[in-house]
Amino acid sequence: MPEAPQQSHAGWPRLWQSVRRQRRGVLYGVLAGVVWTVAKVAVPSVVRVAIDDGISEGHHDDLVKWTLVIVALGLVQGVFMGLRRYFAFGIAYRAETDLRHRLFAHLQRLHFAFHDHAQTGQLMSRLSTDLQQIQGFVVMIPITISNVLTLLAVTAILLSTNVGLTFLALGALPLINVFAKRFSSEIHPESLALQQELAGLATVVEETVTGIRVVKGFGAEQTQADSLRAAGSRVFDRSMNLARIRARYWPLIDFLPALGLVAVLWYGGHQVIDGKLSIGELVAFNSYVVMLIAPLRMTGQIIAQAQRAVASAERVQEILLTAPEVVDKPDARPLPPGGGRVEFRDVRFAYAPGSRPVLDGFDLVVEPGEAVALVGPTGSGKTTVARLIPRFYDLVDGSLAIDGVDVRDMKVKELREAVGIVFEDTFLFSDSIRANIAFASPDAEPERVERAARLSGAHEFILDLPDGYETEIGERGFSLSGGQRQRIALARAILADPRVLILDDATSSVDPAKEHEIREALTEVMSGRTTIVIAHRPATIALADRVVLLDEGRVVAEGTHDELLASNERYREVLARQEDGDGVADPDDVVVA
Repeated sequence: MPEAPQQSHAGWPRLWQSVRRQRRGVLYGVLAGVVWTVAKVAVPSVVRVAIDDGISEGHHDDLVKWTLVIVALGLVQGVFMGLRRYFAFGIAYRAETDLRHRLFAHLQRLHFAFHDHAQTGQLMSRLSTDLQQIQGFVVMIPITISNVLTLLAVTAILLSTNVGLTFLALGALPLINVFAKRFSSEIHPESLALQQELAGLATVVEETVTGIRVVKGFGAEQTQADSLRAAGSRVFDRSMNLARIRARYWPLIDFLPALGLVAVLWYGGHQVIDGKLSIGELVAFNSYVVMLIAPLRMTGQIIAQAQRAVASAERVQEILLTAPEVVDKPDARPLPPGGGRVEFRDVRFAYAPGSRPVLDGFDLVVEPGEAVALVGPTGSGKTTVARLIPRFYDLVDGSLAIDGVDVRDMKVKELREAVGIVFEDTFLFSDSIRANIAFASPDAEPERVERAARLSGAHEFILDLPDGYETEIGERGFSLSGGQRQRIALARAILADPRVLILDDATSSVDPAKEHEIREALTEVMSGRTTIVIAHRPATIALADRVVLLDEGRVVAEGTHDELLASNERYREVLARQEDGDGVADPDDVVVA
């Protein structure tokens, strides 16, 4: 994944935005927490009255009365604790879901150049692990507010009861604050580093599973196991660093509040003996001090969770702050009517600033309904031409127009709906064959799906499958042969009924016998439709009305297949190399894969 700009302070604003979207749920959770706090804080005071007025004075009726009050307060605590947790988890899950949808939508808006370099494991980590860390923080908000209210209420009650005892009970707070700040400053960079290492581990797993055929084909299981072991070791080291930081600070944060309880028992006990404090008051005071311990203990946990959430929010923000480079202009025009005329004028394009141009002074006009085959040696720019038409990338210089309008002035969605592409590297989704063919039109009638399959030569083999068109295919369609996958991809493009059809070596994985059937189907599909064919087999090239020879990013010759074969030595050389298996793949494919 490319280096993102440093956003060291971007985490908190992202967390705040996520919480602000759920402010109503936060309000309800806080209100439930307030009622829970009031009921909880009231119990020691009722206990004090029960001891002093009931037990010490021997008033049985008062004892029963205050006992029932304590039971009622316990019920209120239970009910509102449940409501507080319900609202807390509700806002957390909604915040996580909302952020996941926003992140996923933004990833789909991002340009091809971003995805060329982004690691899938890193992106998956942000959509899963990082969002879970944010969710874990958001769920703590109502709970943390309740704890803060408890601390404030208990402190006020303690001060009103006995100032001296209060200072003894709270004397450790300054030390807790110092250690908490140090804990926060140390744990944040380690939390961020751990999230990065976890994403790296996810990348190794994802690439190994996705490329398992390559791994097994080269007997490289041990190599991948070593890579996983190395990534796992880095995760372990970071996790142990975090554990060491927690091990240094949490015992202190846990121990210091207990010192206050010891001081209260010692000093308060002497005050009871001297008659300056009642037994009920001492019991209540101790209860309040004990009530302080749990919130203070949670300080370390809250800080750790907050830092992990901030680190995760920064990683999510890196994606959300990446601006899409291919977007609609403010005055973008809808797709104009027309037959699909494609016009390149003095086009210059490179995949990276400062790199060698893939296209340099490229000119080409494809008339409506014309079929043009692009032929050229490896690296000549054939696939790049196909990628520029639907505006996967923007030109560096020159112009590209469809039906007289520059593609940069059109609405991107309408442009891409009008351009159908069958890629050489076929990708199918883990769904039924019908759903894959009808991908661009999910509500397409069965007749349209079957017609597209017939035209692509896929109908017969689909009927031979266990469930026909409803057969579920595995991830990326690897349960099918390469030729079968390519025919389904071709049917998918046919069903979309595009104005401009691009066949990027679409018959390369089809056996010669079946290719003959597909070529016959393609003849019908291409009839009257603007078609650009990137092909290496002479029989497929011959389907085109015109053949364009590319070399070093420019058009060097044009004509029919037979004309070029008879008159152009360079064309004959290119075909000869491709028939020998050399130069079958354009390096453009590597760049945009």
